[in-house]
Amino acid sequence: MKRLSLQIFTAIAVVSASFAETPPIPDNTLESMLSYAMEHNFDIQQAQEQIEEQNGLIVEITAAALPNASINASYSIDDEGLVTGGVTPGTGADKFWSLKLQVNQLVYAGGQVRASLRAQRFAEEAIVFALKSTIEQVAYNVSFRFYDALLAREQIEVEQQNVAYLKEQLKTAQDRFEAKTVSKFDVLRAEVELANAQPALIRVKNNYRIAIDELYSAIGHQNTGILAYDGSEIEGELAFSPLNYELSEAIQEAMEYRPEILQLETIIRAREAGIDVAKAGYLPTVSVYGNYGYEKNPRYDSFSDSNKGWSVGLQSSWAIFDGRSTKGKLIQARSQLRQSELDKRQLQLAIEVDVRRAISALQEADELAAAANKVVEQADEALRLAEVRYEAGAATQLELLQTRVSLTQAKTNLLSANYSYLLAAAQYRRAIGAVSR
Repeated sequence: MKRLSLQIFTAIAVVSASFAETPPIPDNTLESMLSYAMEHNFDIQQAQEQIEEQNGLIVEITAAALPNASINASYSIDDEGLVTGGVTPGTGADKFWSLKLQVNQLVYAGGQVRASLRAQRFAEEAIVFALKSTIEQVAYNVSFRFYDALLAREQIEVEQQNVAYLKEQLKTAQDRFEAKTVSKFDVLRAEVELANAQPALIRVKNNYRIAIDELYSAIGHQNTGILAYDGSEIEGELAFSPLNYELSEAIQEAMEYRPEILQLETIIRAREAGIDVAKAGYLPTVSVYGNYGYEKNPRYDSFSDSNKGWSVGLQSSWAIFDGRSTKGKLIQARSQLRQSELDKRQLQLAIEVDVRRAISALQEADELAAAANKVVEQADEALRLAEVRYEAGAATQLELLQTRVSLTQAKTNLLSANYSYLLAAAQYRRAIGAVSR
């Protein structure tokens, strides 16, 4: 499981090709399906883009702490009536231009920029955990769809075996009828049983087609419409190895590794930084500036005769009264922090229930699988004995067919139990945050 988890998380950095250029799947195992989904699932790609968006926001906020340089230029012509004393020809008194390079540097903003950066760094970390949470969910969804397809494929085999057996029984009944050892009723009964078995086979074949299409959709693969739907689309068996688990350890792992918990913890730290951002509104801001430029000399009309030079200065502002705007922002920031803390406590309870539910499902599926295995063995032996008794004339055809139906049902129940265990195991791995570690 660790090797598979590593492969899955390593793959999240890969950017997928466009939907129209969907590459083929290397093979049809669950491991390959999961790895493919990590690169091509659209939910994961969306989560990756959210990280990129957050990076852009951090760059934007960082700009406030860096020097800002700008070139400012202006040119104007005034009407003669606006020029004091009239216009002297050739002096250009009705014209004005300037060209300046100005640099500004924020020196102090009450810690607002530093706190904003800290908050955004935590927000970025929270988005990374959101990506991991998305990976956990996608891995579960792909596993669920894969097991759905496996179940349908195995059910097809069971139903095909049942139909093949009933065809054989029909032939036996027809041969015996021709030999005048049974009545026409036995032939009709065999025909009815065979006809009744056909709808079940049709349904599971359709279930398989739907399951494969949903599986390919879950991994982000474009179905080209050339699938055979003959069972070759997936590789694997609907069998399981029992997991080792202990409730208290599982809950502890979940609290330590679940991305949702880690995400909320970073959001709480971001909210704490947000309080510092709000408090900065009570403090002054200080910046320095410098510029160098050209201005039109009022005595001359030539740009080469412009005045030029530099200037430096210090700017500061302090909102003595802002209509309680800063106080309102501080109230909001503190409330947001408390809400995040409450969200974390609520999520911890939900995760504990999630782990308990997953373990309970594992226990149930384990018991069902053990019981179903035993029933299949008994039904198989019952059918063997019924065939011997039927050949000896000690059992009726109805008893034989009913025994076969019982065996088919037992095999179906075993497949369902194995499917339930595999699904519960996937749910358990997701519950303890095992996929994206």
